[in-house]
Amino acid sequence: MSAALPAELAALRSLAQPGGDQEFAFGAEDFERVRALIYQRAGISLHAGKQAMVYSRLSRRLRETGQTSFARYLQWLQSATGAAAEQEWQEFVNCLTTNLTSFFREEHHFVSLLADLKARAGQNLRIWCNAASTGEEPYTIAMTCVEALGANAPVRIIASDIDTKVLATASRGVYTAESRGLTPERLRAHFLRGKGENSGSIRVKPELARLIEFRVHNLMDTRWSLGEPFDIVFCRNVMIYFDAPTQRKVLERIHAVMKPRGLLFVGHSENFTESKDLFRLRGKTIYERV
Repeated sequence: MSAALPAELAALRSLAQPGGDQEFAFGAEDFERVRALIYQRAGISLHAGKQAMVYSRLSRRLRETGQTSFARYLQWLQSATGAAAEQEWQEFVNCLTTNLTSFFREEHHFVSLLADLKARAGQNLRIWCNAASTGEEPYTIAMTCVEALGANAPVRIIASDIDTKVLATASRGVYTAESRGLTPERLRAHFLRGKGENSGSIRVKPELARLIEFRVHNLMDTRWSLGEPFDIVFCRNVMIYFDAPTQRKVLERIHAVMKPRGLLFVGHSENFTESKDLFRLRGKTIYERV
C-alpha cells in the first residue's frame, strides 16, 4: 500500500471523527457518487478506502469553483453544459488520477527494449507510451531509442495521458538535476543544464524531444485515432486502476492498434496471462501480441 500524502492523512483524521472539522460536507453518498462518475469517465475503480484521498484532492476544486458542498459540486458538474463543463470534467479527472514516475523506472524493461530495438535496426518504428504522466517514461523510451539506434533513430513516440496538467509538464521537458534514474553520462548526453536562475534544472535536448508527440487520450474512448499500428506499447501501472471487465476491454483495444508480434510492456504487479488469445508472455512483465 502506498503511503498517504500529508494532506490526505489530515483529511483521513478529519473523516474519522464524527462531525470532524471538515471544511465541506462529505458523506458516504457523495463518495459513492464520485466513484461512479470517475468510473464512467475514466474507467478508474476506486476502492472503499479512498475516501480521504477523494476528499483531499477534490476539496481544492470546491474552493476554486465556489461550491459549498460535495453534493452541490457534483450536481453542478453533472448538469453543466458547454466548454466550461468539459473543462471542469477534465479538472475532476486530473484531481483523481495518480502520477508516480521516474526515469528508467523498472529498468529491466529498458534493457530488454534496447536489445529489441537493435534487432529492429533499419525499420521505421512506432511506439506508444499511454501513461506519459510528467514525461519521465516517454523520455526514457526516447533515450533508449537513441542509445540503440543513434541520434537519427527512425522512431516516432506517441506519449498520451488523460491528465492535461501532467502532459503540460511533460511537454516542457524541464526537471530537477537530481531527478531519480539518470546517470551522469545520460545527463550529459540528453539534457541541457540550466544556468543562473535556472541553476539546478535540466531540459531535454531538442534532438530527443523531437521523437515524441504528446497528446491527451482517454483509454475509455470508444474510438482511438492513433494512426498506423504500433510496434511497441508501454502501458505500465495503468490497469491496476481498472476492474477486470475494463482491463479486458482496454487490452482488446490495445491489441487492435498493435502490429502482430508487437511488444506490450506492463507494470510489475500486472498480469494478463488470462488473455492468452491476445498476448503471450515473453519476458518479465513483457507480452507479445498474438
